[in-house]
Amino acid sequence: MSRVPTPHNAAEEGQIAKTVLMPGDPLRAKFIAETYLENVTCFNTVRNMLGFTGTYQGKPVSVMGHGMGIPSIGIYSYELFNFYDVDNIIRIGSAGALSDDLELKDLVIAMGACTDSNYASQYQLPGTFAPIASFVLMQKAIEEARKKEISVAIGNVLSTDVFYNANKGANDAWKSMGVLCIEMEAAALYMNAAKAGKNALCILSISDHIYKGTQLSSQERQLGFKNMIEVALGII
Repeated sequence: MSRVPTPHNAAEEGQIAKTVLMPGDPLRAKFIAETYLENVTCFNTVRNMLGFTGTYQGKPVSVMGHGMGIPSIGIYSYELFNFYDVDNIIRIGSAGALSDDLELKDLVIAMGACTDSNYASQYQLPGTFAPIASFVLMQKAIEEARKKEISVAIGNVLSTDVFYNANKGANDAWKSMGVLCIEMEAAALYMNAAKAGKNALCILSISDHIYKGTQLSSQERQLGFKNMIEVALGII
């Protein structure tokens, strides 16, 4: 019995490319498909988690939303890796900066993803797993950014389960360990990729700075993510 379609994804076999770009917002997936891709078809509208396949400079690529948080990206990326035979997932999303060296719209490549989530407990490992990016994808992204003369910060990020944190000292603690910024999904994506023997990368654009108190408007987020999207498309 075929494992596709799934309860969350209406795509049939062969409708999703080997490389998938995943923003959190499904409307951003739609924007990317309409703005950058050719020969676009929509393969998913279930739960409005829009997914599209097309070509970019002649190469097949898909783009699909993953929602907010580790449980959500955990489901969608697991199905893509294990049921749809996707080889590469590149998360493109926003993050809140911790590092004093970061400014709004700066790009961050998540070399590693710390987390306060219990997601890894399912693997019953005799220790603590360190979720890291695929070196091949990360290297390509760095080279693409340099080619486009876009500066990037490369290092550890935090994938948190908590947007409104009752622990007011949590950000200070992570910052003291050199964590660059906070987001909510990369760790699960990296773990799913590791377990499936596939490749994953998270590229982030800074939308607000937790310590400087600066933030982008919704419209600025849409326009300010151009560099991130183009770096990701450049490595497919």
